[in-house]
Amino acid sequence: MAYLRAHPQHVPTFLTHQRIRETPVTGGSICEARRLTLDDGASVFAKSIKGGAPAGFFHAEAAGLAWLRAADGAPVPEVIADLPELLVLEWVEPGDATPAAAEAFGRELAATHRAGADSFGAPWDGFIGSLPQDNTVDDRDWATWFVQRRLEPYLRMAAGRHALADADVALVERALARVEPPPPEAPARLHGDLWPGNLLWAADGRVWLVDPAAHGGHRETDLAQLALFGAAPHLDRIRASYQEIWPLADGWRERVPLHQLHLLLVHAALFGAAYRSAVLAAVRALGV
Repeated sequence: MAYLRAHPQHVPTFLTHQRIRETPVTGGSICEARRLTLDDGASVFAKSIKGGAPAGFFHAEAAGLAWLRAADGAPVPEVIADLPELLVLEWVEPGDATPAAAEAFGRELAATHRAGADSFGAPWDGFIGSLPQDNTVDDRDWATWFVQRRLEPYLRMAAGRHALADADVALVERALARVEPPPPEAPARLHGDLWPGNLLWAADGRVWLVDPAAHGGHRETDLAQLALFGAAPHLDRIRASYQEIWPLADGWRERVPLHQLHLLLVHAALFGAAYRSAVLAAVRALGV
């Protein structure tokens, strides 16, 4: 481990020429993930993309992980090696999703958000899933930034891939034209892709942040995403402990569909019309 930390560029050579045990693990639909067990018994987590990653893909994730880790809030794996073709992280042993872990995570997530960001966006090129995400640093009001950088691009992609019909696109555009922003807040330090699958419930009794699309944004976005796709375990406890540390502004529940629309459009752009009904449900929940 000490050698890998000092010489991360040698990880591919280690994989080719050293005796390292590789065990496949669940890594999502985009990356091939595996546990690497070294000669001394230590383990790391490695992920790659068959056929090669887009330029800057793993660097964006590594930059986001390091930035979130520096907040000293919710735990984040250490980046061991950030290479164009490979990302190697500290190994975190999985555990159970317990109420106590959920309550601690709510408090720690509030601390991560409170670490803040200099502006909306981030100083590195972004990705969400396999799609590029515009992280251009922006100091305009949050609603304008969110619509132009996080909603409209994926609406266009979803339409271009025939996931949404012309009438669907028109309905979403009507919703975007009448976005009512939350009360102004300074940019928060966001995970940015915080659906429940990107929480790692660990054996140490904590909830770790993984697979971020990190950037400066509105903290309600992370919290709204936790309710997607079946919702995070013990979500009510996560929210309650978060609110003890940093209460949300009035009306946050009514804004949940707006924040969720980002990931729903991303999924429509990635996976097609299977997400059409979810997109339209979110839009109708906004009163359109």
